[in-house]
Amino acid sequence: MDLLVAGGGPAGLATALHAARAGLDVTVWEQHAGTVDKACGEGLMPGAVTALAALGVHPPGHDLRGIRYVAGPRRVDADFRAGPGRGVRRTALHGALRAVALAAGVRVEQRTVRRVEQDEDGVVVDGTRAGHLVAADGLHSPIRRALGLHRPRRAHRRHGLRRHYVLTPWSDRVEVHWARDAEVYVTPVAEDLVGIAVLTSGRGPYDDHLAAFPEVRERLAGARTAGPVRGAGPLRQDASARTAGRVLLVGDAAGYVDALTGEGIALALAQAPAAVRAVISGDLAAYEREWWRLTRRYRWLTHALLGATRVPPVRAALVPAAQRLPWLFSATVDALARPVGP
Repeated sequence: MDLLVAGGGPAGLATALHAARAGLDVTVWEQHAGTVDKACGEGLMPGAVTALAALGVHPPGHDLRGIRYVAGPRRVDADFRAGPGRGVRRTALHGALRAVALAAGVRVEQRTVRRVEQDEDGVVVDGTRAGHLVAADGLHSPIRRALGLHRPRRAHRRHGLRRHYVLTPWSDRVEVHWARDAEVYVTPVAEDLVGIAVLTSGRGPYDDHLAAFPEVRERLAGARTAGPVRGAGPLRQDASARTAGRVLLVGDAAGYVDALTGEGIALALAQAPAAVRAVISGDLAAYEREWWRLTRRYRWLTHALLGATRVPPVRAALVPAAQRLPWLFSATVDALARPVGP
């Protein structure tokens, strides 16, 4: 086997699909059976929609015209200039990617990685030999930790919580509602389904966080919930490097700042072909350099916005400032919507 991919989420499946189309013998190990649901804002930026289409993946969902920031009576809109984004249920995205990967000859097995060993010729994962291993095993990647690449971080931990509601979307934009200690992301994902995600550094039940957003709660009044609340976090995860020997980290496993700017899937889709190119060339150091290049804009914008909004007066002034400077808000949204890169 040329490549073993640990993790059958979007990052792992995209990597395996690129590898199969490049002629590599590739297998994905995913510990969960079938389609996997995880806490996710579910809003795909236009760049992610384009990257999926290039792979022949067209998940069903709800087209998104842009972003709307809301704080009480104040609101400001910015449309995507590069075409629509798409609200897509995580399960729909996973199912669409999996179907295309299987059609391309990717093998997907229900297995969990427990032990990784390396030598000059490849990796041995629980007794199975492969030329290289891609760890796409998520935010809290056990492989990242086992390889000694995890860098612990304790300051300002943020978490995400998401639930779906059965109702007709009231907007064709992702709405970001701002409160003192949290944001709510409202994402249409179907003609009769809306995802409501909360990002916060506070702890407590989902409904307690939602209480800080009376406009959203009013919209949801009487709506039936679809599925449980799902959580993720702490969101900030750091890695000291993206490679170790013949192992490459892809997607959230490679490091993550925050879900604030909504670029997680787009970043994974850009990292996947870069990892495959490095495997084929035998130059894994090239992947490390490419990762820094691909994530530069995301890291800069997300760090800047996170740092600014930790200061209460700045956080309170964010939406009013976006109203006064709509060109700056539109330029920022446009930067996030473009294909991932420098």
